[in-house]
Amino acid sequence: MVALWPCGDGTTVGWWDVATGRLRTTFIGHTGDVTSVAFSPNGRTLASGEESGKIRLWDVASGRSRTSLPGRAEVESVAFSPDGGTLVGGGAHQAIRLWDLATGRPRTILIADTDYVTSVAFSPSGRILAGGEESGKIRLWDLATGKPRATLAGHTGTVTSLAFSPDGRTLASGSDDKTVRLWDASLPDLASSIRKLCRAVHRSFTASERSLYLPEQPTDPVCRS
Repeated sequence: MVALWPCGDGTTVGWWDVATGRLRTTFIGHTGDVTSVAFSPNGRTLASGEESGKIRLWDVASGRSRTSLPGRAEVESVAFSPDGGTLVGGGAHQAIRLWDLATGRPRTILIADTDYVTSVAFSPSGRILAGGEESGKIRLWDLATGKPRATLAGHTGTVTSLAFSPDGRTLASGSDDKTVRLWDASLPDLASSIRKLCRAVHRSFTASERSLYLPEQPTDPVCRS
């Protein structure tokens, strides 16, 4: 078992052996305080984010920096997708950035409602991304569309950590409000959501509503009698 944590002056990442309590190695190269670390699913790559906005990718075996991903705002949290092909970083200026690790290029940017995204986590399927915010809210993002599917409200302090259960149905969150909460992270499919909306409003969607919520749907009536 190993643990990772910023150490020394805050710009160095330490790799610790939990069984012995000894420091195995250090990853040196950051110029700002390290704020978040994460292993890739295969354990061969380490990602570390810093307050300057830069994310470094390290070769775990050698301890050497492979590459760096530039950013303009402080990184609060990093996470790998389950297949290891995408890295996400959440931080300041409402931004959740996703990078394609095969090319090193940005894949997309998701914009949150509050200034700081303080924690991020992929669902086991890799299709949903949870983003915890300074406001205490958690948003579940559909990565196929780049849009939020649900907002989980209940924390009264900054969301500091997120983790999905292995089956993806439950999301655990920790917060500065000194609570840990468990959420139902199961999302209804699109067809079920449309039927629920139709029953609630007793009419079909207007053109503007269709454009906003169902941009990829055909033009025939959404709500059928």
